Amino acid sequence: MLLSKLLADLPLTLPAKDLAVTGIAYDSRRVERGFLFVAVKGFQTDGHLYIQDAVNRGAAAIVMQQDLPVPEDVVKILAPDTRRLLPQLSARFFDYPARKMKMIGVTGTNGKTTTTNLIESIYRAHGAKTGLIGTIHNRIGSRLLPVEHTTPESTDLQILLAEMAGAGVESVTMEVSSHALALHRVDQCEFDTAVFTNLTQDHLDFHGSMDDYLAAKLILFEQLGRETNKTGPKWAVVNADDPAAKRVKAACSAPVITYGIKRPADIAARNLKLSAQGVYFTALIREEAIPMHLKLTARFNVYNALAAIGAGVAAGIPPAIIKMALEGVAGVPGRFELVDRGQPFAVVVDYAHTPDGLKNVLATAREVAKGKVIAVFGCGGDRDRTKRQLMGEIAVRLSSLAVITSDNPRSENPLNIINDIMTGVQKAPGALYQVIPDRRQAIDWAIRTAKTGDVVVIAGKGHEDYQIIGDLRMHFDDREVAAAILDNIVNGEHAG
Repeated sequence: MLLSKLLADLPLTLPAKDLAVTGIAYDSRRVERGFLFVAVKGFQTDGHLYIQDAVNRGAAAIVMQQDLPVPEDVVKILAPDTRRLLPQLSARFFDYPARKMKMIGVTGTNGKTTTTNLIESIYRAHGAKTGLIGTIHNRIGSRLLPVEHTTPESTDLQILLAEMAGAGVESVTMEVSSHALALHRVDQCEFDTAVFTNLTQDHLDFHGSMDDYLAAKLILFEQLGRETNKTGPKWAVVNADDPAAKRVKAACSAPVITYGIKRPADIAARNLKLSAQGVYFTALIREEAIPMHLKLTARFNVYNALAAIGAGVAAGIPPAIIKMALEGVAGVPGRFELVDRGQPFAVVVDYAHTPDGLKNVLATAREVAKGKVIAVFGCGGDRDRTKRQLMGEIAVRLSSLAVITSDNPRSENPLNIINDIMTGVQKAPGALYQVIPDRRQAIDWAIRTAKTGDVVVIAGKGHEDYQIIGDLRMHFDDREVAAAILDNIVNGEHAG
């Protein structure tokens, strides 16, 4: 694409020299000959520091905020905000791929991964070729792709969307994080449906306050329906039971479908029955009663299913197809995932890493347990410290026994993180707990302590298959660790 076409109508001073741009990159290591390099300031470093590296790799033009020297044969473009400009350039270069597909965005503190998987299953059951962008993996049809961020950086996102459009994908369901909204990663993605799951404490290390955190989420709904590059209706799907629902609905210019269990809603659940093997409920879809029997369990998964139903209704998909799709989902990796090796107690791995997430998963464990609930959890390093004591108190109040351990300590001392957790534990005098900093040892101890009818909840990492300690990223999968321990126990018992 010609540079002049790429920059046309943007608030920039066009360079005198025109040239053909062969690609766009914000990471100098990805620059190839003829690329446009956009220098963006990030959390860890500043792209302006790598302009020379981009030039050495063949960049033909540089977009920058700071007026820095470049060789005479390299075109320099000054911009007031390169982060805001990056998605505009990327979308234009890849011919606005989001305009060619139905886009469904799901945002909220908890439930994004499960909800996006459920929505994708509904569209797939309706005959659409689907794309999925999320925390666990990205998917084009049945082809899996790796994930670096919950929501990719804007250029990476446009590349992925272009690949999806080129592969004939008709609908894309994606997790939209608050970081992505605040950092303009999803700018130039015209969403057809926006789904709000809930808002509870998380990411305050980035947003600073709950009000700012909500403000970031609201961007998705404020933009919904304002862009008109696609035909078809726009819809918001909002959890009526969440305290933030009123502000979310007020932010929408598009019509809203509500869902809930407690408050009046367009889509509601009644007659809930939970077990370790699944959940039964009656879905009231605008007064039509649809019996649902999901293989997923937990009350929070009823909310996730209702959100998915709302997205299906917004797309005009018949309730019978929605029911078939949801009942066919066996589970989502790391979301209340059972590790079963024939033991007489349940072991559950869940991604719960926020106060509300931990509260929900332990409440579910209490509902299905015939014996004790044993909780293994920690808190991540270099993240919101204020949630640590909250999670500590929740863990000891809602479990019979809490095992406090490490969870991706990153650059922090694991013992310092545990000390923060302990300030919450101490608010429940007499509570039973054990501190085992080594996560593998903690899981082992918890499983060997469990008796018939107990439920062991291993929370925090879910689908993640790594542990970050200092600068080291090591393989560690809670599910693999638990399975190996259970195999040793079961085999040991048989051998004896």
